[in-house]
Amino acid sequence: MDDLPNANLFAALRAAFPADLDRIAVETDDGLLYSWRDLERGSARIANLLDALGLEEGARIAVQVEKSVEALVLYLATLRAGHVFLPLNTAYQSAEIDYFIGNAEPAVVVCATRNAGWVEPIAQGAGTRHVFTLDDDRSGTLLEAAARHGDQHTVAYRNDGDIAAVIYTSGTTGRSKGAMLTHGNLRSNAEVLKDYWGWRPEAQGGDVLIHALPIFHVHGLFVAIHGALLNGSRMIWFSKFDAKRVVERLPEASVFMGVPTLYVRMLAEPRLTREACRTMRLFISGSAPLLIETFNAWRERTGHTILERYGMSETVMLTSNPYDTVQGERRGGTVGFPLPGVQLRVRDDQGEPCAGGEIGSIEVSGPNVFPGYWRMPEKTREEFTEDGFFKTGDVGRIDALGYVTIVGRSKDLIISGGYNVYPAEIEGCINEMPGVAESAVIGVPHADFGEVGVALVIARAGATLEPQAILAGLKARLANFKVPKRCFVVSELPRNAMGKVQKTLLREQYRSAAV
Repeated sequence: MDDLPNANLFAALRAAFPADLDRIAVETDDGLLYSWRDLERGSARIANLLDALGLEEGARIAVQVEKSVEALVLYLATLRAGHVFLPLNTAYQSAEIDYFIGNAEPAVVVCATRNAGWVEPIAQGAGTRHVFTLDDDRSGTLLEAAARHGDQHTVAYRNDGDIAAVIYTSGTTGRSKGAMLTHGNLRSNAEVLKDYWGWRPEAQGGDVLIHALPIFHVHGLFVAIHGALLNGSRMIWFSKFDAKRVVERLPEASVFMGVPTLYVRMLAEPRLTREACRTMRLFISGSAPLLIETFNAWRERTGHTILERYGMSETVMLTSNPYDTVQGERRGGTVGFPLPGVQLRVRDDQGEPCAGGEIGSIEVSGPNVFPGYWRMPEKTREEFTEDGFFKTGDVGRIDALGYVTIVGRSKDLIISGGYNVYPAEIEGCINEMPGVAESAVIGVPHADFGEVGVALVIARAGATLEPQAILAGLKARLANFKVPKRCFVVSELPRNAMGKVQKTLLREQYRSAAV
């Protein structure tokens, strides 16, 4: 083992740190400055703390905290110590957290102090031995404990196939699945994107990234952070997205990554001009479909053409519009070409290749594609073809020039503001409410969020339902981004000959319901 290179992702990221560790690595929106040395020492202290806990190899570290540089350091420390990082959306409520912790059985749970009162009993009930707190004001028991440890640490040896992170992604049944991503998956994808998106080294002026995304999500945690760290680039760090403040900082940066919602909100800012974007090199959009109106408005307003790409929790990035114009133009409404090393095909219902331009199911293969779902071997087998391609569940086409267009999702997935929303989970909650006979949740277009949910509910005989009461009940049980924006009580739902609700008709009927 000693004569083989260490495939630990942290080793690759650390090797890319600049020679001068006292340079600024992260500048927060409230003026705090973190050097590369701070990232090195901070991650070493937390990694030493994890080592001291005597955790088993491959232990899961579940984290539900607000965005902070310390949370980033915790992620790096988890990789460094050779454990598995399990980020959880900060909007998740107790029932959701109970499932994730019970399923993942983490050795360590880190949560916000304000949530410790209900998170700790859930964790302890699942057998978790260590619960720490971490807040976005540089406080919490995690940092207190880590401060007692040294700031030198030897990076744990890991192979390409060892699991680095588990990202939970729900299915249409409402049961969440943990996508296992390896050190090799994450490192290979980051290295490809570094080249494909033309990240500039320090010798060429160096890139500066505005980081305004959440870090419990693939886009913000892996694509954005890995890109900056692997290039030794400074990050301007926003704890929460603020359109006005982001636009004000654009002249200090060169790269911005966001979901379509963020671009819509920045377009509403009068100070977004070509002059404000004079130092910018690249605007990237993903996690949800970018409306062509937003694509065109951004180009006219700023002079920049947004680069749209496509990825998943199970694969990180799969395709991208070209950065280099030699490779082609960036086309609105498409997600570009398969990335180097990625094989992407479109097949029909019989498993046969679709002819150019025909719509079918998208399947992918490559070093970035995950090995499977956590403790779900049968589900893993179902989602891979016999020749090893992953069935994405997305429907799309490839045109004659090779551009990929996503035209729909076979599982009725709603992507709202960059977050995945699964109708079956919401329908299950609604159907349990008193007086409800049946429900259907659909996604409809929304100028700000891309898509939002709309709930159609049938009352039981003799019952009276109030739409706002249904929505209020959902808010008490689910993360806010999952709660439909509108609710309608209806007398029936359209069905086909087999009795299945025809959601296509509902989406057309209620297309303007959330405008």
